[in-house]
Amino acid sequence: MKSNTATASKFKLFVKNNQIGMALVISALLFLITIILNPKSLNPITFGSILSLTSMLLIASAGQTLVIISDGIDMSVGATMSMTALLAVSVMSGSSGVGKMLLALLACLAVGGLVGLCNGIGSVKAGLPPMVVTLYISNIVSRLQYVATNGKPNDTKAPDWFKSLITTRFGGFFPAIVLFAAVFFVVMYYLLSRTRYGQQLTLTGNNNRAAFLTGIKTTKIKMLNYVLAGALGGLAGFIGAGNSGFIKCGTYDGMTMDSIVAVVIGGTLLTGGKGSYSGTAAGALLLIILSNGLAVLQVTDSVKNMIMGAVLIVLLAAYNRAKPVRQ
Repeated sequence: MKSNTATASKFKLFVKNNQIGMALVISALLFLITIILNPKSLNPITFGSILSLTSMLLIASAGQTLVIISDGIDMSVGATMSMTALLAVSVMSGSSGVGKMLLALLACLAVGGLVGLCNGIGSVKAGLPPMVVTLYISNIVSRLQYVATNGKPNDTKAPDWFKSLITTRFGGFFPAIVLFAAVFFVVMYYLLSRTRYGQQLTLTGNNNRAAFLTGIKTTKIKMLNYVLAGALGGLAGFIGAGNSGFIKCGTYDGMTMDSIVAVVIGGTLLTGGKGSYSGTAAGALLLIILSNGLAVLQVTDSVKNMIMGAVLIVLLAAYNRAKPVRQ
């Protein structure tokens, strides 16, 4: 009896302290179950689709990871991506070349950074609840999309050369967007674990008052964080323009909740102070494999939403109950 109790305790401790590992294990199990129930799903096309969707979600979750670690939240990620994706396509339409692509990239970074600045002013300078501020900013950005397009519902097509750059599949299944996601991963990992900014960000999210007393300019760090997160959202929209091919108002609005769930499943605390981009990558993979498995099994949308909701609630409860040290 004591042996069983000790084993159970060790297992619970392992689950609690290895969120990334458990997310990967659960992803593997879900993928295996999908294959067993539908053997036809084991093919290069499905594998490539999972890689592509996971990469896009990972890119979209970069800014969200920074904001949540710093004890905030960004409800404008999806709207920022949709707006900048439309902007990128508009700038690059009618011509090709590196010059146009760089101009579109700079425009997306600037617009995303501006949205982030507005989020920072409301959340940090004005001291308003981040969820409320970023949600209202999201609504404004969403409305601006319709104003910019004169309310036209038609899809806007990305240039073929740009779409090819993002969606080309090497060997017939390995999507090029994975390479962009890999660059994101390396940069974000270095930013969070190897720079002074990353260390100060974590300390600020863990205990803002203590961080301030140690000499960290917490207000400046949080403002910079929102601007950087907004710029990363703009960059994600730029890449997303090529990944989707056809862009319309609200194309990436759903990425807001997906990015939050991916970040939290990966072990980043909603209360701030703890998290990693590696965890976000694992969370994104789990979320995509779960969604893909339900789609392969031809589950109806209503049942799919119920199952995903139930599973995600269990995962969030298991991985996000711990509180950072505040005293």
